[in-house]
Amino acid sequence: MTATKTQTAYGDPKAMVQQAAGVFAVSQQRNTTMNRLVGKMPKLEGAISTIKKQSSNHMPIVQAQDLGQGKGDEVKFNLINPSGGYPIMGSAYAKGRGVGIKLSEDRLRVNQARFPIDMGDVMSQIRSPVDLRRVGRPLAQQKMDDYLDQSILVHAAGARGFHDNIEWRVPVETHPAFSEILVNRVKAPTKNRHFMAKAGAIDQFTVNAGELDIASTDLLKMGTVDAVRTYIDQIPLPPPPVKFDDDQAATDSPIRVMLLSPAQYSGFATDPAFRNFQANAVARARLAKDHPLFLMEAGLWGGILMVKMPKPIRFYAGDTIRYCAAYDTEVESSAVVPASFTTKFAIDRAILMGGQGLAQAFGASEHSGMPFFWSEEKDDHGDKLEILIGAILGMSKVRFAIDHGDETQFTDHGVTVLDTVVPIIKPRG
Repeated sequence: MTATKTQTAYGDPKAMVQQAAGVFAVSQQRNTTMNRLVGKMPKLEGAISTIKKQSSNHMPIVQAQDLGQGKGDEVKFNLINPSGGYPIMGSAYAKGRGVGIKLSEDRLRVNQARFPIDMGDVMSQIRSPVDLRRVGRPLAQQKMDDYLDQSILVHAAGARGFHDNIEWRVPVETHPAFSEILVNRVKAPTKNRHFMAKAGAIDQFTVNAGELDIASTDLLKMGTVDAVRTYIDQIPLPPPPVKFDDDQAATDSPIRVMLLSPAQYSGFATDPAFRNFQANAVARARLAKDHPLFLMEAGLWGGILMVKMPKPIRFYAGDTIRYCAAYDTEVESSAVVPASFTTKFAIDRAILMGGQGLAQAFGASEHSGMPFFWSEEKDDHGDKLEILIGAILGMSKVRFAIDHGDETQFTDHGVTVLDTVVPIIKPRG
């Protein structure tokens, strides 16, 4: 019998594992804003490196890859809690007076997400001017990558918003599958991390007679960014700065990343000084080993790196926004965008991200032993083909109940949001 030139036969389990490793690697290396907010995995030796990996707490997204084969749908994170303390001076007795390292565990649910692609039948393959199998894998990969990036965006923002079109892989909150698709609860911003533009500056998120207390002139402006910087500089326990790998200025010139919607970015970029901000970002990149986040459509001002996000978190006139009305509770209230905005204005949410803002977990699929898996399945006696990409994952904001002495405040550790008005070109979508 003549030996086949095909090295791996259709349906071979090893082929599926190799394909899964490939699509996972491509996803981890995707050139997107959201993926650049994840730190590198530590280089571990021995069995532990194959059981669990957790990325740096100094980047906005802390990623855990729990590749163990144990049963369950949760992945555990070890998180560093804020803590106080004073030095012991002179000859004062220090023994037994140490301030302990406070660690907490955050358990995230993970779930299976899958995107099947119908490749048609044999006649479809014959009639098509393109190789359907060749285009099928990139199409499936893109859908999964979009789902990952958009899930990160929604959890960080604490809302999905109501901008919607064919490019979204995460539906609006009113969709019956919304909670299942996001896996973990989407948490509205805590009171001490939720702000709105107000008269060229910022104010706490406020409501008047059930509507947001905001005017159509409250856009994202230079003074708004200055006010954010001033606020961060003065509050206790601000969102920790982002520390890029090998950043020579991480301590003396701390950075936080502000994700702007395309409309917010476009309006802010019209300021004549914005070109200087872009030059600042390029110059600062040299100290951070030319991290790609600095080299995109980015501007740097006062330690805030302003970057365009892929999709807007947007609320139109009459849409509901969830918020926390008190510092000491996670109970959520709701308000609506002023009806006076009609179809001319909307609310877009900017997201200021520091270190350890979002926890992202990957579990192991029984199909491949890794977070991603790949499948090709023929039906009807080999006439029809369907391919599928899947992943085991989940994510959630990092939140602490911090004792300030006089009160306990629920605090989104590394995420602060800023709601501003934007002019819009169409009612929705």
